[in-house]
Amino acid sequence: MAIDAIGPRIPLYTKEFAADPHRMYRAMRQDYGTLVPIELAPGIRASLVIGYHTAVRILNDPENFPADPRLWQRTVPADNPVMPMLEWRPNALRSSGADHVRYRQATVAAIAEIDLHGLHSVVARTATPLIDGFSANGGADLISQYAFPLVFQIINVLLGCPADIGQRIAQGTAIIWAAGENAEQGNKMLTDAMLELALLRRANPADDIVSRLIKHPARLSDEEMTHQIATLYGAGIEPTTNLIANTMLKMLTDDRFAGNLLGGNLTTRDALDELLYTDPPGANYCLSYPRHPILVDGVWLPAHQPVMISMAACNNDPEIRGSGGFLDNRAHLAWSAGPHACPAKSPAYLIAQDAIDQLTDVLPELSLAVPADELDWRPGPFNRALAALPVRFPPSRPAAMP
Repeated sequence: MAIDAIGPRIPLYTKEFAADPHRMYRAMRQDYGTLVPIELAPGIRASLVIGYHTAVRILNDPENFPADPRLWQRTVPADNPVMPMLEWRPNALRSSGADHVRYRQATVAAIAEIDLHGLHSVVARTATPLIDGFSANGGADLISQYAFPLVFQIINVLLGCPADIGQRIAQGTAIIWAAGENAEQGNKMLTDAMLELALLRRANPADDIVSRLIKHPARLSDEEMTHQIATLYGAGIEPTTNLIANTMLKMLTDDRFAGNLLGGNLTTRDALDELLYTDPPGANYCLSYPRHPILVDGVWLPAHQPVMISMAACNNDPEIRGSGGFLDNRAHLAWSAGPHACPAKSPAYLIAQDAIDQLTDVLPELSLAVPADELDWRPGPFNRALAALPVRFPPSRPAAMP
């Protein structure tokens, strides 16, 4: 049976989906099985994989499921709001074969040289003034006042990016992830700023990821450098910001973790692992485009049409959840799998864990400022992202004050 024949397409861009995606995934599983016909934006069709074992097979089969979208791009409007998230770029995420190997090797090598011990210090130096900025107020939005600026500043340090260029990159990235009507504007803002960074580091190399990419034997051109930087910022800022915020929400609302703020048994790492397993911030992504019509789990997927992995749904597949004892199980898909698996898992873990520990060490009596069911989740087909995370706490003197 063809994917179009198994039922109506489900839109993933609505506020209703964002408000309770897990209810939607359960309904999809009941009505469709492991493959679901969806829309990423009005008129933009795709197939969503919600079966864990099916996802693993596809992620490890780049021959039949390549990541290059160029043939698909010719068939859809260029100005559709998800195009900046899906369009071809000369980088590892959107390439196949020898091109993918070349870009992937350069990126992995550049990330591998991150000094993780030094990164602890970077997080601490970044977190302290941010916390000082609101610790005396008795309340804050942990996204706009802490998680986002912290991750943004740290990524700039790792990539050797001056603050002014980084600000434009951050703004463009956020617009693209939102997949709204200004997506193309955000894409241009992002591209222009990244080219400026590449040219700056080519003229003035330093000990940072961008400089290491430039020095790599792959000999990346300015255009190629621009798109490697796009991947690093896109995968660095938005998902890590949401990982911090969503983990904080879990720790503030789940009694098993809430106690940790005042010395409980479960750690920040436990909370991160459980969130990545049950409700990953990068909920739906890892796109591929079948080379030819292909039969998967009794369903024909069309050639050159997007196939997207739902990490959130696959991680919650009843076939793998068993008894529900998942705290020590890190075999989830939050970092993807196969040849396109995230190469920055270790620094991302470190940044998120240190950011949360820094905050809770200074403000151990944090609590939500509104009921959890009143929090607003941002619509969009890719992210599991809060619009804001308002908290309150007893005011305390900033650490920098005598």
